[in-house]
Amino acid sequence: MVQTKDGTVALASAFSGQKQAIKDRDHKFLRKAVEEAYKGVDCEDGGPFGAVIVFNDEVVASSHNMVLRNNDPTAHAEVTAIREACKKLKQIELSDCEIYASCEPCPMCFGAIHLSRVKRLVYGAKAEAAIAIGFDDFIADALRGTGVYQKAHLEIKRADGKEAIFAEEVFEKTKEKFRLY
Repeated sequence: MVQTKDGTVALASAFSGQKQAIKDRDHKFLRKAVEEAYKGVDCEDGGPFGAVIVFNDEVVASSHNMVLRNNDPTAHAEVTAIREACKKLKQIELSDCEIYASCEPCPMCFGAIHLSRVKRLVYGAKAEAAIAIGFDDFIADALRGTGVYQKAHLEIKRADGKEAIFAEEVFEKTKEKFRLY
């Protein structure tokens, strides 16, 4: 991290491999994400993760980890905030929005951020902070392409024969009926 003359801070991103300027307004929204993280732990909804989505310098969605509350392993702060923002803005693309996350997003959350087309991600803590208190260490490894996923015990197989062809046909047969963007 490097402080510049104009008060911005350069922060390396695990996702882009580039440095990005972090400004005072970013600190304000990041603080709201961290406050959400505390809120989630205080009400026992889930782990210490928070996220806010900003549109035109206003928070349109704010959420914390709700995995325990919803009995849903996908109810991470970022995913929940994206769902809320999409409902509120009545759209599936958040390309005019920014997301602020209290911690470096896991691969699932980063995937959701990417798929929602959010234009900018600012996060606070590195994944190692979450790992240090017991969260899966595959998060940092997956983001950085290092290590072996020692906790994964998932068998993955692709169908073959007629069933594979049947599954692939849905894309060809529906391409004229369904356009995402």
